[in-house]
Formats: sequence, structure tokens, C-alpha cells
Amino acid sequence: MSSTLHTARLVEGLREQTGGFVRAVAGKPQDTRVPTCPEWPLRTLVGHVGQEHRWAAELVRKGEQLPVPDPWEADPGTPDDWAGWLREGADDVIRALGETGADTVVQTFLGPRPAVSWLRRMLSDTCVHHYDAAHATDTAFEVADDLAAEVLSEHLELLAAPAWETLRPAAAELRGHGERIGFRPPSGAGWVITRTPGGVRWRRGHADADTVVSAAVADLLLVVNRRIPPEDARVTVTGDRALLDHWLTHSAL
Repeated sequence: MSSTLHTARLVEGLREQTGGFVRAVAGKPQDTRVPTCPEWPLRTLVGHVGQEHRWAAELVRKGEQLPVPDPWEADPGTPDDWAGWLREGADDVIRALGETGADTVVQTFLGPRPAVSWLRRMLSDTCVHHYDAAHATDTAFEVADDLAAEVLSEHLELLAAPAWETLRPAAAELRGHGERIGFRPPSGAGWVITRTPGGVRWRRGHADADTVVSAAVADLLLVVNRRIPPEDARVTVTGDRALLDHWLTHSAL
């Protein structure tokens, strides 16, 4: 599936989430532990986000897959440099997309796809890491509903891609025999996941499901990305809880 958002909104979204990330890390100690990335101090999380943006920009420009960089080798500079360095990375992705063209086919880890796929991937990862930083520094996490929905859909799109099991063999455990999990926000279309013998299938909308997870869109995003547990007070789970737990165990990106 392709994005339901225009490229201009994806650009805005990347800038919004990068800005939120910047505010979450501003003035915080470099060695602050990041509980949702348990091996990383805050400096490594900052380095990863800025490094990833620059890597994606280079991928878009060259049109070919490049080695994944090591976040421990990223150098974001001193904390005083972080804001400018992070914003420069996001702008580099946006600039590269403008130079290449959003519809130009480039290589991704799932094979040839439009260059805008890298903008969506960077929006998704930046949004999730924005939460990581906000949680670590006791800062408010905010994401607009349309962006949260986009990030959740992009996550499911990756899991349903035929090439994903090659990259993440554990994803083969997500195959099933028609079991359904529904993710339902208070209003608007939700998401229905079906586990089939051939892999994961999903669509927007509502349908009967074996397990239903109900919450605000941003909180559904955090559940799907294993940032908050299904027991969180903001989340309601009905139906087969074991099915949900199994899904979350094997659906990490």
C-alpha cells in the first residue's frame, strides 16, 4: 500500500517529529538512560536519529542500498550541537527527495520502491524515537492523529511485505490460520490484521476480530511498536489476549 498522506504532509510530519525529538533531548545529560532502548544512553539515541536521516538521504540520492550504519559510531557533537545537527539531518532527507523525485524508484531493504518510501520510514522511526526520548526525559510526547495513523500503517506494511521474513526470520511466527487482531481508535477507521498461512494481511476499517485493542491512535501506535504495554490504563484489550501477546513478541521491526 502507499501513503494516504501527500508528500508535503510527510515532509511536515518529519519536521514536526524531529522538532519534538529536539525538545525532548534539549539540555538533558548525555548519559540519560533510555528505558525503551535499554542498551542506549541518550547520546546514542540522538546519534542514531541524525545518522539514520543522513544515511536515508544518501540512499535516495544514489538509488541503491547501502550498509546500515552503527549507531554507536555516530557523532552528534556536544549537546549544544544536537538541535542543529538533528534538524540538518531531517532537512537532508527532504532535500534529497526533492532532488530525486518522490516517485523515482530506488532500492530499499524490501526491494525497489518509490523514493518517498524512505521519507515514510524516517517519519516512522523518528516518531517512535521521539517517544523514546520523551519517555526517558519525562517530556510530553505529541503526534498528530494523521501522522500516528501513517506510522502505524507503515509498520504493518513492512510486516506484510514478502521480503520481511528474510530480514526478520522471527516474523514467520506471525503466520496463522485466519486469526484476526483489530486495532480500534475512538473514531475513524481502525486496522484489521489477519494471520494467514501465507503471511500477514491487513487493511483499514473494522471487522469482527479474535482480539480487539482499543485506544487513541497515538496509543495504538505505541502498543504496536511495543513502547507501552497492553495493560496501560489508556488501552483496553478484549478477546484472546494470548494472540495479542504472541503478535507483539514476534512483530518487532
